[in-house]
Amino acid sequence: MKNDAQSIYTLQFGLVCLSSFLFSCSFNMLIPELPAYLSAMGGASYKGLIIALFTLTAGFSRPFSGKLTDTIGRVPVMAVGSVVCFICGLLYPVLTTVAGFLFLRLIHGFSTGFKPTATAAYVADLVPESKWGEAMGVHGICFSTGLAIGPAIGSMVTDHFSINVLFYSSSIFALLSILILANMKESLKNKQRFKAALLKINKTEIIDRRAIPAAVITLLSYVSYGAILTVIGDWSKYLGTNNKGLFFVVFTLTSLLIRFVAGKASDQYGRVLILKVSLGMLAVSLVWIGISTSSFSLMCASALYGVATGMLSPAVSAWTIDLSDPAHRGKAVATMYIALEAGIGMGALLAGWLFIDDISTIPTTFYLCTGITLMALVYLQFVWKPKVVVPEV
Repeated sequence: MKNDAQSIYTLQFGLVCLSSFLFSCSFNMLIPELPAYLSAMGGASYKGLIIALFTLTAGFSRPFSGKLTDTIGRVPVMAVGSVVCFICGLLYPVLTTVAGFLFLRLIHGFSTGFKPTATAAYVADLVPESKWGEAMGVHGICFSTGLAIGPAIGSMVTDHFSINVLFYSSSIFALLSILILANMKESLKNKQRFKAALLKINKTEIIDRRAIPAAVITLLSYVSYGAILTVIGDWSKYLGTNNKGLFFVVFTLTSLLIRFVAGKASDQYGRVLILKVSLGMLAVSLVWIGISTSSFSLMCASALYGVATGMLSPAVSAWTIDLSDPAHRGKAVATMYIALEAGIGMGALLAGWLFIDDISTIPTTFYLCTGITLMALVYLQFVWKPKVVVPEV
């Protein structure tokens, strides 16, 4: 039993945060440039698949990563995610057809299917239960810093060098993440050796029923992020923003700032209250993105979107851990991430289906995402009911 008074700021916690920063940089630095890259290859009609294929394999791999996280250990599963990023970065310049590119997006998705699942379980192992929200918030700061810096670096590298140099840069960031993981101690007790039988998944190992409420909120709230990943570069350019990664920089910076207090707030005031507030703000920000008529307005909407997601992400992650059985923590986290990938994939497909290089459809996309986000708020307010524990007599 961990002492609740202990600090979360240990060497191991610092290493996992640094590894996550480099990992998120690696895969997210590609995002702003991939739509134009695919269009240049003649695949403009497949833009929705850039994110959808990535999230498809990420979601498919979650039951496996969850089971392996609970059996062979957290660190090996984290390493798999970083290795996939490293290899894919080297292959993008080689597979230069539309089919080859889409195949790589499919394979690349395994990276986020493995690393974040094991990382969340690892963080929960390291810190006391009363500080899970704070720890998820601090870790989220590091991961989100990578999300913010990655797109800006990606656009800068592409502008000054080439798209191939961008792909190789992505591999370098992933390699650094791997090197850090090599120095991390395993936190899972009684871990098993890997064997092929562990890859056999039965239906009871796919979804953790305890984590379903958190999964529902995650699914509905991340549809908008899939849409943003797909069309925000085109929307930013249309409204006069030269650097297509700037939207990501702004919303991630505000997300970082709010995370300094958001994680602790969910520990103090409860996960559900923080989730309700963040979902309301998220809905407002999506409407704002849709009605924006200038780059300044879009960046303001991006800032609000960042505050909303910066509150929501650590709260829903900590809520998932709250709801889980400690012996199946990996499966619970995997369940939440399956929902996350499904939400992002749905949003990407929705945006890609509506868009097809018609800029006038983008506001409608964000209005639809607003409605889906409000469904999550309705679920929390009127559908989900906390379990009442009856004291023994």
